[in-house]
Amino acid sequence: MRILITNDDGINAPGLKVLHDIALGLVDDAADVWTVAPAFEQSGVGHCISYTHPTMIAKLGARAFAAEGSPADCVLAGLHDVMKDAPPDLVLSGINRGNNSAENVLYSGTIGGAMEAALQGIPSIALSQYFGPGNAGLDDPFEAAAACGADTIRRILMADAPLQTGYRTFYNVNFPPVPADGVKGTRVAPQGFRENTSFAVEPHLSPSGRRFLWIKGGDQRAPTAPGSDADVNLAGYISVTPMRADLTAHDQLATLKDAFE
Repeated sequence: MRILITNDDGINAPGLKVLHDIALGLVDDAADVWTVAPAFEQSGVGHCISYTHPTMIAKLGARAFAAEGSPADCVLAGLHDVMKDAPPDLVLSGINRGNNSAENVLYSGTIGGAMEAALQGIPSIALSQYFGPGNAGLDDPFEAAAACGADTIRRILMADAPLQTGYRTFYNVNFPPVPADGVKGTRVAPQGFRENTSFAVEPHLSPSGRRFLWIKGGDQRAPTAPGSDADVNLAGYISVTPMRADLTAHDQLATLKDAFE
């Protein structure tokens, strides 16, 4: 199995090193793990692609490349340039510093990388490490992901349907904000929604008097529906959520048709 890894925190992010070590444990030969990651942090870019300008790519090692673009750009570079002669069998995106549960999914570049791979027909998994009081102060706040990542990926691959048409399924994995020995297990969970919290802006004045806006996130411990991704994460469980790029609200199609007919 050949694996391409990427992320949105950048080529030097500690979570990428954790993911690389996990990937090495999934292959027989270290030469089967390749990295194409953003040269600079790309958090919050979602599924953005650099459609209107070129992306510079630099070789940093035998199988390591940095691209001046988004995670989706990095996946495109990996599939159609770096690994074009022998494409990967799996794309792993992460491990993100912070959760990509609930509404964070919609903003996440980590998710965007996995989604692009799925659109290209490649099995893909996004992985993120929830941060909180239980792990933020650890010497290695990624230790839950490091301890459980390989087994989680193997189980997903065992369950993944090999033949799919249309929008292919990809997977969103979030490790809970606890030490490795505090992980209670794994739950297959739907995407949640944090009520009454959202991203917002905070204005500041520069020394020159110019006004700037900082984007700030909402409360990451706000409750979501029981059994949903953030809910099980905060309870100490790994969440695994199958996803597709299809954004159609299928439950609303019949009602909308009635309004026009």
